[in-house]
Amino acid sequence: MKPFQVLLPVVACLVGKVSGKIFSRCELASILKRWGMDGHQGYSLADWVCLAYFASGFDSATVTNNSDGSSEYGIFQINSRSWCADQHSQTKNLCSMACLDLLTDEIIDDIICLKRASAGSSGLETWDGWRNHCHGRDLSYWVATCNL
Repeated sequence: MKPFQVLLPVVACLVGKVSGKIFSRCELASILKRWGMDGHQGYSLADWVCLAYFASGFDSATVTNNSDGSSEYGIFQINSRSWCADQHSQTKNLCSMACLDLLTDEIIDDIICLKRASAGSSGLETWDGWRNHCHGRDLSYWVATCNL
């Protein structure tokens, strides 16, 4: 029984610890394509990849704290004010998820929430990074060499 008591905390830490990941451009493009983002809401796959780069540098563990008390989470910088629940800001939680779930290397839930968040009339205009660096530009570079 003694070895089990020693190993249990170690196993619990390993199972409970999920960390973020910095994705490569093509790895992210492949995942986004697999999840139907190419053409979603009229945006190309390159738009989504460009958004992720300027939002987080492809880092799924990114958190940005805003002056209004909200925070932005994950590879797409999903805002807590409307889309996810954190413990320090008032939220609508329209994606019905904890903001911390957006910080893992598993980004499928991020993509599902991103689809909801981008479905409004503003689309990707909501994201400063996309608006300032991607909108109206030739974005073919973001996916050109990815063999999709």
